[in-house]
Amino acid sequence: MRKHHPDNERIKRRHLQYLREAKRLSEASVDQAAAAIAAFEASTGYRDFKKFHIEQARKFKRDLADQINPKSGKPLAKATVRSRLMALKAFFQWLAGKQGYRSRIGYSDAEYFNLSANDTRIARAVRERPVPSLEQIRKAIAGIPTETDIQLRDRALIAFTLLSGARDNAIASMSLKHVDVERRLVHQDAREVRTKRAKTFTSSFFPVGDDIEVIVIEYFAHLRTNLLFGDDDPLFPATQVALNEAGVFAAVGLERQHWTNATPIRRIFKNVFEAAGLTYFNPHSFRKTLVQLGERICRTPEEFKAWSQSLGHEQVLTTFTSYGVVSGERQAEIMTALKSQQGTEGEDFDQLDDAAIERIVAAFRREARAIRG
Repeated sequence: MRKHHPDNERIKRRHLQYLREAKRLSEASVDQAAAAIAAFEASTGYRDFKKFHIEQARKFKRDLADQINPKSGKPLAKATVRSRLMALKAFFQWLAGKQGYRSRIGYSDAEYFNLSANDTRIARAVRERPVPSLEQIRKAIAGIPTETDIQLRDRALIAFTLLSGARDNAIASMSLKHVDVERRLVHQDAREVRTKRAKTFTSSFFPVGDDIEVIVIEYFAHLRTNLLFGDDDPLFPATQVALNEAGVFAAVGLERQHWTNATPIRRIFKNVFEAAGLTYFNPHSFRKTLVQLGERICRTPEEFKAWSQSLGHEQVLTTFTSYGVVSGERQAEIMTALKSQQGTEGEDFDQLDDAAIERIVAAFRREARAIRG
């Protein structure tokens, strides 16, 4: 049975190059597009793209609807289905303008890769995800032993993720020189740190407690004093695997190498939270914890703007809309508290002077103008 078509391979290579160099997509996004196109090819029996018919798109959508996620044993999530279909829609729109294809494929043909309106709404719906409390994070940290270098690293990793608010892939690529403990700064230089969208920025430690900060400071001292690490050595070194005394390959210490990706970090988080008897919270969820904390303790627009910038957000509204969703439980607390305040509405606002009100309004106007471009 045919496993590829020569003409398809050539045009796919051109398309992936277009995504990578013209659209400037990341390798992960390019790989996802390539996988979606390969799955479509398989569903057609690897027919030439020049022989595309809208029935092929309709069949592929039915195949996706019947497909089972091997990990969960459930049908594919609507968001996953939509992502694959959108990759194919973009591919065929691009194909419709290429010589040898434009007479056979119309731009409107690509529209057959759209999900139904209802399924699209389901796929794009924002769902509440569990966010760890500071108490839960402290409990997880407290359960980590501190006898070995690996345990000290894992303990400091959880603490630093909360203290810095950095993304896991950025943390995996950081060196000691990227953190200024004395000034409480993290320099996320995209030339060396794998930041989102290769953005370079400097963030500050978040005020999450002296106990968390002490863990990180002591770990830094351990790396420099006891392990003799230098500025260019990894902030969180990879695990060294070698033969142990029993002659079995096992973790024996740390090696002076960065993690190549964030997978080991997520595995550490999973193990630490499960060992503490808690639900697994991934590293990214800590950023939502920090946003919820900022919403409660920041008193002025300027303070929350600084908080937002330390998360790497250029616009405060990004922090509000992407991370600042009020949990259902907290929403109920707020609404109950407001009910008890009936008859006092406006009193707190009346205590603000005109200058304070103007500053608040001006801050949100600046954000709106910046977003409009």
